[in-house]
Amino acid sequence: MRLRHPSGRLVHLSCGLSLDHGDGDHADDVTAAVARLDIANAALRAHCGTGVRTVSLRLPARLAARLADDGRARSWLRAEIDARGLEVLTLGGAPGQDTDEPDLDWSEPARLRHTLALARVLVDLLPFEEVRGALMTCGLGRAEEWDEAHQRAGARHLSRLSGGLADLAWRVGRAVRVGFEPGPGGVLDSPEQTVAALSRIDKDRLGLCLDLSAVVRDWAAPLAGIDRLTDAGLSVITARITDPSIAWQPVLRHLLAADTARTEYVDIDIPGTDEERGAALAYVLEELTALGLVAEQQPCTAP
Repeated sequence: MRLRHPSGRLVHLSCGLSLDHGDGDHADDVTAAVARLDIANAALRAHCGTGVRTVSLRLPARLAARLADDGRARSWLRAEIDARGLEVLTLGGAPGQDTDEPDLDWSEPARLRHTLALARVLVDLLPFEEVRGALMTCGLGRAEEWDEAHQRAGARHLSRLSGGLADLAWRVGRAVRVGFEPGPGGVLDSPEQTVAALSRIDKDRLGLCLDLSAVVRDWAAPLAGIDRLTDAGLSVITARITDPSIAWQPVLRHLLAADTARTEYVDIDIPGTDEERGAALAYVLEELTALGLVAEQQPCTAP
């Protein structure tokens, strides 16, 4: 769902949806992935009516690779998404979501390949009027394992990621940005560690994916921490809400203060059923509306 912030910037509200259908032998089956769309679409329709509904898809590595290599499969998936009144602006590829390669960090070339595959898929799934989208990925790796060799390899892969995204934008005319998600025990953990680790990245194409629930739980001063990141020139590309029991609302309000919108995508990705995610989406929409954001399409009706 597209919401207009008082500053004039568009903010996209989406519901997270994994296209992993649980069959490792057929993890690249596009038909099974489309069937997963139907299940989620029914729940979203119940809470968001018949207007366009935005989903943030999580693609396992083998499915992403299959789609990246097969233009006809991408076209078919895009047609099926359109037929259900859905739209896709963000894709996810963080550990725990790509079942083929759950533990890969950014020192390994497979993580780079997967992310570039996601970017290739995303530019063909974006709505026709959109000129950019976003990917979510892990926060580099585990700090205890991030020795000098890992650091050099990670820097090399981030450079190649930036170059690959630039080349894709030049070829297709659509930009993709990648957000790295901080987390406890990671190279990206506290705001200070995150700023230090990402000081040399391409800040036009690479930035952060913040799990607001984790920010509130793990950072001593969440609002000051966000200011620390953005003052250092790091973009909060995507904000995720993963635990509705944690008071994420003040952090979201801070990101979307009246004078500016410091994130472009808000993703609801809570555990539970599609019905529960649909209800959470309706609740977050109420919070955003209270901040002065206005839906540009048919408004989502809370249950």
